Amino acid sequence: MPEQIYLDNAATTPLAPEVAEAMGPWLGDAFGNPSSMHATGRVARQAVDAARAQVAALLAADPGEIVFTGSGTEADNLALVGVAETFGPGDFHLVTSAIEHPAVLETCDYLQRRGVDVGYLPVGEDGIVDPAELSGLLRPNTRLVSVMAANNVVGTIQPIAELASVAHEHGALFHTDAVQAVGKLPLDVRAQSIDLLSLSAHKLNGPQGVGALYVRGGVGLEPLLHGGGQECGVRSGTENVAGLVGLGRAVELAGAGRGEENARLVALGERILAGLEARVPNAYLIGDRYRRLPGHLCLGFLGQEGEAIRLLLALDEMGIAASAGSACSASHAGEPSSVLVAMGFDAIRARGSLRITLGRFNTDADIDRLLEVLPEAVESLRPITSHPITA
Repeated sequence: MPEQIYLDNAATTPLAPEVAEAMGPWLGDAFGNPSSMHATGRVARQAVDAARAQVAALLAADPGEIVFTGSGTEADNLALVGVAETFGPGDFHLVTSAIEHPAVLETCDYLQRRGVDVGYLPVGEDGIVDPAELSGLLRPNTRLVSVMAANNVVGTIQPIAELASVAHEHGALFHTDAVQAVGKLPLDVRAQSIDLLSLSAHKLNGPQGVGALYVRGGVGLEPLLHGGGQECGVRSGTENVAGLVGLGRAVELAGAGRGEENARLVALGERILAGLEARVPNAYLIGDRYRRLPGHLCLGFLGQEGEAIRLLLALDEMGIAASAGSACSASHAGEPSSVLVAMGFDAIRARGSLRITLGRFNTDADIDRLLEVLPEAVESLRPITSHPITA
């Protein structure tokens, strides 16, 4: 496969060399089971404990509050279903937002089929939840509010501290899917009053197939997986030691260089927007321009929204890897984005976004190439839209 310029870091990120180096021994001679009592097992347990401490440090949590999972999706499921099952269906009302990741929305659908009542917070055209809207949805039996820290499609950052405060005033727990935000935004679970937080290693230059759930001390969870009682009985299954070592190193790197790296990504993103303004006059940014993840751009092309898939394929042929939205929704690429529909887009425009997400290994040369080929790719598309091109 020819080498591509990779601009799809919201889908997954390349493994950092430092992470690969840290994982290396655990893919070879260091193979112990962390539950074994002999020396080989104890060494593995020490590695898992070290990773737990690294994740906890990034979130200002206690190591005992970190539960390792196989993915961010599993962490979301454990948070929502695990809390719900500590209550009866009739005594459990859940509130989430209309623009959550499928890992949350599909879990809410699952709970609804089992008798749980779910309320959905609307968002404005800027892609941001208004905390004032939350108060109107809360009920006496609202037990959990789940709103993502940053949106995976448009990159907008949510006011999670304010939302958590509203939830707590009504006696509800607050969960945030922070898979896109961890390593990019400053997250302090104490200061922001977060009760549960999901994260995933592969979004911050760590390995795929590893995640974690922060669970504030005292919050009860029913496990999804039953077996050997690992992870303090919350998540059974032999730990992925190599993956967890990689996660620990990845969060350590992300925390150490966050400020400088964020500034660099913001500058690269602004270069793209300035270049598009000069060369692609029908391009527009979706979502709030400033309250967004660094280097996360969701773009529309007025008059050509119906051709988003062709644009994506054209860029692919030109050596640019981008996406048309959430990687987890790729099998529904021809359908309107639920996030854009919730933001007020009509069915055609909601099919028409191009997501460009920058990461640690992107360079100025990558942006030069994108701005060279993107105008040509857009120019090749025919107009299909419900709005006039001159709107």
